[in-house]
Amino acid sequence: MELWYTEKQTDSYGITAKIKETYVSEQTDFQKLDMIETEEFGTMLVLDGMVMTTDKDEFVYHEMVAHPALYTHPNPKHVLVVGGGDGGVIREVLKHPQVEKAVLVEIDGKVIEYSKQYLPNIAGELDNPRVEVIVNDGFMHIHDHKNTYDVIMVDSTEPVGPAVNLFTRGFYQGIYDALKEDGIFVAQTDNPWFKADLIASVNRDVKEVFPIVRVYWANVPTYPSGLWTFTMGSKKHDPLEVDETSIPEIDTKYYSPRLHKAAFSLPKFVEDLVK
Repeated sequence: MELWYTEKQTDSYGITAKIKETYVSEQTDFQKLDMIETEEFGTMLVLDGMVMTTDKDEFVYHEMVAHPALYTHPNPKHVLVVGGGDGGVIREVLKHPQVEKAVLVEIDGKVIEYSKQYLPNIAGELDNPRVEVIVNDGFMHIHDHKNTYDVIMVDSTEPVGPAVNLFTRGFYQGIYDALKEDGIFVAQTDNPWFKADLIASVNRDVKEVFPIVRVYWANVPTYPSGLWTFTMGSKKHDPLEVDETSIPEIDTKYYSPRLHKAAFSLPKFVEDLVK
C-alpha cells in the first residue's frame, strides 16, 4: 500500500508527495504540525496542511528571504526574524559577518523543537551564540522594540491561524517603528496565481508606510504554483541601486550577485498587480 500526502492549494488544485514515514503528527497550542519523510523532497514540515519547508528545496526560500535585504543594507548589525522556527532564515543571516545579533521570535515552540530534531541541516544554527531564540508573539515583540533593528524579516505561514496579524497595515507600521532610521524589512507575500489580491493589498499597505517598496520573486517547487513573491520595504536604501560587483560570493545555491537585481524583474502580470 502506498501513502501520499496532498496539500489542497485551492479548492480544485493541489500537490501530492509519496510518504515514506511520519515522524510527528501533533496539534500544538497554535496549529496542526506534521513532520513527514517524502520520497521526492526528503523531510517535510507541514503546518495546518500547508508545506512550510523541505530538505530538497528549502535553500531557495531561505536564501531569498535573507540575502537581498542584507546586501541592500550597508551595515546590518541587528536582525530580527519573525516566525521561521525551522531556523533556515537564521542560518542564512549568519553568513553575513557584520551581523552581530540575530533574534528569532517564533510563536510556536514545537516548530523549533521538531525542526532541531528532524531538520538539522536547516535548524543547525539556532544554538549559535550570535542568535537569541524567543518563543513569543512576533507582533507584540515588534510593538515593544522600537528603533531596535537594522533589518526585520517576516518568515510567516500564509495569513491563517497565528499568522493573520502579520499581514496587516498595523503590523507594517509596527515594523517601521521597530527599525532604525535606515532600516529594511522583507516578508514573504505568497504567489500571484492563487493569491493575486493578497499581493496587491500587501503592496498597497506597505507603500502607505515605507517610501521604497520593491517586490521580487523566486521559484520554490513545493509552494503553491512554484512562483513565490517577497515584498521589501525600506526607509532609505533601494535594492535596485546596489552595486552588484560589491556583493561577495558566499555559500549559496540559489541567490547570487547576478540574481540580486534580476529577481526584481517581475513577469508582466505580477508587475501589473503592484503598480
